[in-house]
Amino acid sequence: MHSIPLSEFRANASAMVDRVERGETVLILRHGKPVAELRPVRPDAAVDIPSYKRPFEPLLQLPPGYSAVKSLLDERDSAPW
Repeated sequence: MHSIPLSEFRANASAMVDRVERGETVLILRHGKPVAELRPVRPDAAVDIPSYKRPFEPLLQLPPGYSAVKSLLDERDSAPW
């Protein structure tokens, strides 16, 4: 485990993340007291994917040869206004 003051962590954040990628744990200190621990993610850890990034089933299956643009133009041409 590597201990580092917060000010040094701010100046070398990228290097600290590199250390974590190599499997080390970094303990961040503020005024000599531990405030955070930066460690590698466990391979079996469940990652919560935001709902907007999750795959989904389409709500409607469109028939082959269907053209949304043609349907829109047909509807526009048949409108009374």
